[in-house]
Amino acid sequence: MSTDSGTPSYVEKGGFDRDTNYIEDRITDDPSSRYPVEPGRYRLVVARACPWANRAIIVRRLLGLEDAISMGVCGPTHDKRSWTFDLDPDGLDPVLKIPRLQDAFLARFPDYPRGITVPAMVEVSTGEVVTNDYPQMTLDFSTEWTRYHREGAPDLYPEALRGEIDEVAELIFHDVNNGVYKCGFAGSQSAYEKAYDALFARLDWLSDRLENQRFLVGDTITEADVRLFTTLARFDPVYHGHFKCNRSKLSEMPVLWAYARDLFQTPGFGDTTDFVHIKSHYYEVHTDINPTGIVPKGPDLSSWLSPHGREALGGRPFGDGTPPPPPKESETVPAEHWA
Repeated sequence: MSTDSGTPSYVEKGGFDRDTNYIEDRITDDPSSRYPVEPGRYRLVVARACPWANRAIIVRRLLGLEDAISMGVCGPTHDKRSWTFDLDPDGLDPVLKIPRLQDAFLARFPDYPRGITVPAMVEVSTGEVVTNDYPQMTLDFSTEWTRYHREGAPDLYPEALRGEIDEVAELIFHDVNNGVYKCGFAGSQSAYEKAYDALFARLDWLSDRLENQRFLVGDTITEADVRLFTTLARFDPVYHGHFKCNRSKLSEMPVLWAYARDLFQTPGFGDTTDFVHIKSHYYEVHTDINPTGIVPKGPDLSSWLSPHGREALGGRPFGDGTPPPPPKESETVPAEHWA
């Protein structure tokens, strides 16, 4: 199957094994490279439902890259072939003029054998996918596109802290970001319980780390916070019930709940989060887990806007920078989808 957002493959004894072989080409600030940084040349294709794509949306907005990198948004559901542009008039992306993301992958690789995943960077002139390597993509937004960052853009990947950011992000990926999928798509009781224990052990570790510091690394928001946030945002609406990650809800873990609300209420985080798309995707697409396709009505999400008190820990969310301006009207998530 062909989605990014957790379509399973299974390994021995029923464990979930994510295919992490992505197209490794990079867009770099080197004019002699095959894919040099160039405003307007590339289109970021995302789905707001997907946590990996949500990262790219957040980083693009925090850095102010909207004018340099356009964005196409797929709908929350898809078939086995590909994410589709069903939100757009006539079901076509208005820039790429294609109905499904698969077309961009096949334009470059006619026999592409892997999943058609978001986020993906597509070269507008050729209609060909450049990369879907989502972990590298956001780092390159921070380090390769600096000439096109907005005035006041934060440094999400400060050089002096990169080792620690990478270390924390790696732990979060294995036990939390991917850990929830290991629970949800486990094919055996033992594999599920192993993943469940690792997930909540890491969440407890994160709670301890964040109890007396506002952000994961240093006193500002970094790439590590972006990577954790997108899983936390989906925890109660999806992972707690749908993926059986049910020792505790996020709202029952005081430190992480306050931390998540702090980020959610920071421009660029909550206003890029679409809970309607999130719930629609997981509950309607994962029919092996939810064969009826019924989307639960709850939980009540209004408490995401309640006071969090994390300001008392100090820290400077944007460092020496400033919050991003409101999103473009064409990229605004309807308030009823997140507030």
